[in-house]
Amino acid sequence: MQQHNRRGGVRMPSTEALRGFEAAARLGSFERAARELSLTASAIRKRINSLEELVGAELFDRRSNAIVLTAAGQQYLDSVKPILHMLIALPSFAQPAETTAKLRITATPTFGRQLLASNLQAFMNRYPHIDVELVVVPPVFDYPSTNADVEIRAGDVDAHGGVPLTHDVAMPMASPLFLKTAAPLHTPSQLQHVPLMRTALEPWQPWFEAALLDWPEPQKGPKFQDLGLIYEAALKGHGVALCRLGLVCDWLRSGALQPLFSVFSRPKNQYYALINTNSDEARQFVHWLQALCSEQSLLGQELAQQTLCRPHGLAIHAD
Repeated sequence: MQQHNRRGGVRMPSTEALRGFEAAARLGSFERAARELSLTASAIRKRINSLEELVGAELFDRRSNAIVLTAAGQQYLDSVKPILHMLIALPSFAQPAETTAKLRITATPTFGRQLLASNLQAFMNRYPHIDVELVVVPPVFDYPSTNADVEIRAGDVDAHGGVPLTHDVAMPMASPLFLKTAAPLHTPSQLQHVPLMRTALEPWQPWFEAALLDWPEPQKGPKFQDLGLIYEAALKGHGVALCRLGLVCDWLRSGALQPLFSVFSRPKNQYYALINTNSDEARQFVHWLQALCSEQSLLGQELAQQTLCRPHGLAIHAD
């Protein structure tokens, strides 16, 4: 495949577009490619769209949740790989060494595991001079200060003057294993027949109100002190969990967790950041984290909606 401009000259694709295409093809996801290259998923899509326009053929089949190379895409990938390997192998000229900056971050276990641990490499790729230390703190709201450079907390951001990170929503979810054996769940009121997993960190009552159910907070069912433990229990088929969409994107994408109804609630307690040091590195980290949280929340909503709209899906819209 050759690319030509209107005057007959050869048009060269940008290195950035080729890197985005190769990463998306290798990882099978625009979102994963974006994290690896420290970009947004929309930026990856734009680069690949421009490359397809240049090539004159579709490189990916986008009709399913997972992106798959077309025949033309596979042919183009085979041509692109040697070029990228040659560029990587080119000798680089020594640059003055940057001073390494230390940045200590504290976060609760679920946020640290679901968002930070899996995406931190993207931040370090963008800011290689920043050495990040991630410390997990107890899974309780508004715990005492840790004096870290940046503290990721869950609670009332207005009361503590932090930087908002999430505006996430929560929906009841369950695993396909649980749904195979549970009583039918066609309407929210049928949740009274199944075990609801509980935690003080994510009360059910706000969601009950959104679903127009005049129910008190459940007093029975498994109870946990950590959101991540509830999600893990739901994955094992132990009951229905109230899940924040931005924290369960990977499980929504794989189908390991499925939203049950279109009704959602917005938890009062959201994640926010406290910056305890006057440094550019801390501000850069929080700015990056805000963008990541926003992208994950939107992705979670998109994946949940796709599941609910499937004709063969187990979930049906609420009353």
